[in-house]
Amino acid sequence: MNRLLRAYRCRDLAAARSELSRWFTQPLGQAWHTQEQRLLSELLDAYFGYHLLQVGRPQGEGLCSASRIPHRIVLVDELSPGSLAGESVLLARGEQLPLESGSVDVVVLPHTLPFAEQPHTLLREVERVLIPEGRVIILGFNPWSLFGLRRLLLGWRGQAPWCGHFYSGFRVRDWLSLLGFDSQGQQHYFYRPPLSRHGLLQRLAFLERWGARLWPILGGGYVLVARKRVTTLTPIRPRWRSRRLINVGPVEPTARRERS
Repeated sequence: MNRLLRAYRCRDLAAARSELSRWFTQPLGQAWHTQEQRLLSELLDAYFGYHLLQVGRPQGEGLCSASRIPHRIVLVDELSPGSLAGESVLLARGEQLPLESGSVDVVVLPHTLPFAEQPHTLLREVERVLIPEGRVIILGFNPWSLFGLRRLLLGWRGQAPWCGHFYSGFRVRDWLSLLGFDSQGQQHYFYRPPLSRHGLLQRLAFLERWGARLWPILGGGYVLVARKRVTTLTPIRPRWRSRRLINVGPVEPTARRERS
């Protein structure tokens, strides 16, 4: 089974990320995005700080517009037409974030891990740039759901999102724990089957209410929140001046520091 799932991996991850953006313009992707935006807006409303980083924008629009954090950055690996109101666009790779260590208050990963070339390196970079007690919010596809079943059936076609690696929330929490994060909660969403017709999705909307009550862990997606653990015993004094964000010198990615 593991060998079969590995064969389902997207052959061209850059092309898969573009295809995922097109999927979000279709009826199923639009219905998914509506729920995702609502959940993320509720979470972000509780967080404050100077800088917010969103790695990737498969939905084609800013997911973090509800955030109270004034400076919001969207990192992309290629520029596309249009701009995001109230947000800065940074062209870079998630595995090599050109940001100062300990400079970002909140990082949002909207389905970034399933289509990342090096997901572990990406998470290490997230840990590096976050301030102590900074938050990371991860949106993912749940492999133990009808969406995971459809991936088993259609992943061989190499189409996004079905060719992406659907990491379970338990697995991602385990990775984060090893990096020094404390899990602050996980919530599943989207209990309708992965159908393409808008009318059917509308008629099956009642499954969202029943699914959340009767089989909550079987939702097609999950949102996971973790906090960067403070390892020092020295009390942290608030820093009222603005932090430097962009690294003006050569960026030293986490992977390079580990090899030295």
